[in-house]
Amino acid sequence: MPAIRRGGASDLPAVDAIQRRSPEASQWNPESYLQYDFFVAIEGEAVIGFVSVRAVAPEEYEILNLAVAPEWRHRGVARRLLSTWLEGVSGDVFLEVRASNLGAQKFYKSLGFQQVTYRSNYYQDPPEAAIVMKFHSC
Repeated sequence: MPAIRRGGASDLPAVDAIQRRSPEASQWNPESYLQYDFFVAIEGEAVIGFVSVRAVAPEEYEILNLAVAPEWRHRGVARRLLSTWLEGVSGDVFLEVRASNLGAQKFYKSLGFQQVTYRSNYYQDPPEAAIVMKFHSC
């Protein structure tokens, strides 16, 4: 199982590569992740996944992005990344996921997230609606 640690500037090239290989993920400027909670999954010396989360209010958070290198998917890496981050917070956690990304929706539901609303035309390239999901951490 990969190690999870806080991400840093030296991880950004690998994070950028994972993000570019994950068209279903948000395509943020990787340098922006350094402003937020940013964790990476490491196997050997390689970054194989990441999560970035920002606080939007006291005890309210938004998952900005979660992505795992395609060859490492379906091995528990995303679950471990998100679970590690969730262990350290309490409050409400929100995220948006593409309406067509049923696999991600199923994954988030398995962690206890629930669908709370729908946002038309939220994503671009390609245009698509978003499902907003919420998790409450005690």
